[in-house]
This record gives sequence, structure tokens and C-alpha cells, in this order.
Amino acid sequence: MQNTHYISGEILDLPVLREILEQGKSLELSEEAILNIRKSHEYLHNRIKEDKGPIYGINTGFGSLCNVKISPENLTKLQENLVMSHACGTGEFVPKQIVRLMLLLKIQSLSYGCSGVQLETVQRLIDFYNNDILPVVYNQGSLGASGDLAPLAHLSLPLIGKGEVFVDGKIVEAAKVLKKHGWEPITLQAKEGLALLNGTQFMSAYGAYILLKAHKYSYLADVIGAISIEAFDCNMSPYDPLVHLARPHRGQVKTAERIIELLEGSEIGLSEKNNVQDPYSFRCIPQVHGASKDTIVFVHKTFKTEINSVTDNPNIFVAEDKIISGGNFHGQPLALGLDYLAIALSELANISERRTYQLVSGLRGLPDFLVNNPGLNSGFMIPQYTAASIVSQNKQLSTPASVDSIVSSNGQEDHVSMGANAATKCLRVVENLETVLAIELLNASQALEFRRPKKSSAFIESFVSAFRKVVPLIEEDRLLADDIHASVAFLKNMSVDDEVLF
Repeated sequence: MQNTHYISGEILDLPVLREILEQGKSLELSEEAILNIRKSHEYLHNRIKEDKGPIYGINTGFGSLCNVKISPENLTKLQENLVMSHACGTGEFVPKQIVRLMLLLKIQSLSYGCSGVQLETVQRLIDFYNNDILPVVYNQGSLGASGDLAPLAHLSLPLIGKGEVFVDGKIVEAAKVLKKHGWEPITLQAKEGLALLNGTQFMSAYGAYILLKAHKYSYLADVIGAISIEAFDCNMSPYDPLVHLARPHRGQVKTAERIIELLEGSEIGLSEKNNVQDPYSFRCIPQVHGASKDTIVFVHKTFKTEINSVTDNPNIFVAEDKIISGGNFHGQPLALGLDYLAIALSELANISERRTYQLVSGLRGLPDFLVNNPGLNSGFMIPQYTAASIVSQNKQLSTPASVDSIVSSNGQEDHVSMGANAATKCLRVVENLETVLAIELLNASQALEFRRPKKSSAFIESFVSAFRKVVPLIEEDRLLADDIHASVAFLKNMSVDDEVLF
């Protein structure tokens, strides 16, 4: 197995990112990427020598200071000042896995040869990644336009020996880490600070990380929903392909097919039913889960485009002999996508909590709150409260960030995407979904026991059996927080194959 990923012009997608992260692959620049970076850097410096006119961010100030000309001897100072002055992040630390993705995606974007950076700068970012030296980055401070300026400034500070990094679980001054490895601080040249700070790698890294989780929990929502279908003794007719081919939304058809496949051979499913219809939270699983699937696929396409793009400014086009100041750093596509994704994931949690509610309601021959001797035992009464509180928070978190904007930089940057806020709250939504599904699994697996001696499908019986090794059957009241946490851990640790996810 090759344990190195080569940064090249090949398309980067979520399965590749997943493989890089999970297999702990190191990064290396391809010959193509090295050539692109060198060509762009040489072109930029030749252009500066030949053209004495103003070029934004290269020999001018930034933002509303774009008309201030900077003398040649101050170009390095200009770039270092940019990095230091823009490192104004606050809030919580960005999760380390997302910082890894930020490094990877910044390297990828710089490798296309449209940014004018030194090869040494990109190589140092690779050194950080390969040695698990992760800059300390904060989750507040970006407006999601002009790039993720504050977070990317913190990501870039260690290049010049400033800021802090995580090493072996500890926060260490970057200067000490550079000294330990025998690395000199990078002397930033023309445009380099701007190339590092302009870009959407904060939003993109969050989005990619969330999407990896979203694909997984979209699948697990189907699996856990199928257990609930069995536990609530539901009819199988709503999943008949004829129903869904009459309204062939891709996600709806796929979900119905999966439910049929998951429950194939189920004794419970084949048994005669007394109920003519089931509540929507069971009967409409294909329609609701399917709509969320279609949203995930749409947002996935948006982010696939983004992580294979150049998002700093200005852009250098060597073949065309042009340096163009544009707006590829603007995060609007990502902001809209992340808001849409948050809504879709919230709905997976919303319908999951409704199934949990039905399971504890004492219907369909199930005991009140899924426990023997209810009254003396409260059973599963309160886990449903917990799920309800979480889905209510998700509804609040699903208020779109992208409809907001605020003027910055003295009016020069007068419309911003707020995609960074969309990203951080979308992460909370997917983590909340994880907990809500864990609570449904806790309830559904308990309810399934009251259908014995009838059995479900071989797949469901195997899945529940694996879960039982982590969370034993609940005979009487005990500390259910421990069971919820164990259920969450069970889902977190579950690996799902790419062919199922993507």
C-alpha cells in the first residue's frame, strides 16, 4: 500500500481525503506541481522587475488600502505584517483533523501555479503536515470573503516562526518547533502572505469534514430507521419500488431500495400486520431521508469543485501573461451549501427523534417507555427528552448564515458570505445528529427485544448483536447517560465502506 499522496493536478474528492486521513498518508509534491509553483513564482518576480505599476497586494496595501503604493524594499515586510495583523482569531480551537484538512487544501490550491509563492513555502506546509505539527487556529474571525483571513493567518504564522502549534497533544511556540527541526523561518516574498491568507480553506476544510460525516450518518440513519421499522412492527408496503418509481427522486428511490435490502428475509417484516398505516416518521423514511441524501450529493459537488480550485487573489496566469485581481476567495457557494446541508442534517435528526417518541409511547404492543414494570422504572422516558432538546437546538442552528452580510474594510469589502459561521454551526448540527441517532438506536434495539421470538433480517440481527456488546439490554433503571455515550461511541467508531457512502 502506497503511504504517500502526491499533490498534483488530479481531482481531489472526498474518498481520497478520507483515505489520506484514515491511513495517515504523508504528502509530497508531484513533479508537475513543483514545475507549476516555480513557473508562477519566477513569472511574478520578473513581472515586478519589469512593471513598476501597482499590482494589488503585491506592491500595494490591502483592502481599502489598495491604492497605497509600497516600495520594493518593503515587499517582504508588507507580507509579514499582513500575516501578523490578520491573526485575530478568537473562540474555540479548530479541531485538529480540520486543521490537517486546512493544510492539505491550502497546499493543493497553491500547487496549481496561479499564486506566485516560493516552492519553499509550500514545502514547509507539507513538512508541518507530515510531522503532525498543527498550527493553533481559532474558529471565530472569518467573514467568509476576502478568504478566511483570520483563520488562515493563524495557519500561516508558524511559517515565519510566529504563533503556536499543537505537537504531541501540547501547545508549543512555533519558533521552538522550527528550531528543534533545524528549520529557518520562511522569509515571505511578494504576494506570499496574500496567497496564504486569501482562500476558502477554513470553510472548505469544515465542509469536507462535515460531508464525510454526513455521508456516513445518512447511511446509518437508514440502518437505524430500519431497526425502528422492525421494532414498531411496521408495514413494508411503503417501501415498494412501484411507489418510488412513480416519484423518482434519486435519494428517495435509493433509500427505499436500501430499506428493502436491509430487511430482506426478516421474519418480523413478513408477519401479518394489524395496523393499516404507520406514522409518517416510519412510512415516509424514503421521502425524508431521500431528500437529505439529494442535498448531501448537491453540496458534495459544490465542495468537490472548491477543493480543486484556486481561491486566492490576485490570480497569476503565466501562459496568458496576466495578473488579475478577482474574487475567487468569496465563499458564497460554500455558505449557501453549508446552510442547505445543516437543514438537511437537521431533518435527519428531526425524523429520528419522532421515531424515538413513537417507540416509547406504549403503542403496538410495546410497554410504556420500553421497560418491564413501568412506574417503578422510568425506562427510556428521558432519552427522548434529550433527543428533543437536541433537535430543537438544531432548528436554531439551521437559521441560514448566508443571508447575512456586514460591511468591512471601510466599505471596500461590502458584501461577505458568512460562510465560516455557516461552517462552524453546521459542524454542531452533524455532531447533534450523531447523538440523536445514537439515542434512536438505543431505543430501537431495546424495543426489538419485545418482538422476540420473531427475528429481523440477518443484517439487522448482526448489527444489533454488535451493539449489544457495547450496550447490554436494559432490564431495569440504570445510569442511561453512560448508555447514550456508549451508543455515540459505537457509531463514531463504526467504519463504513466507500461504495456504501459515496
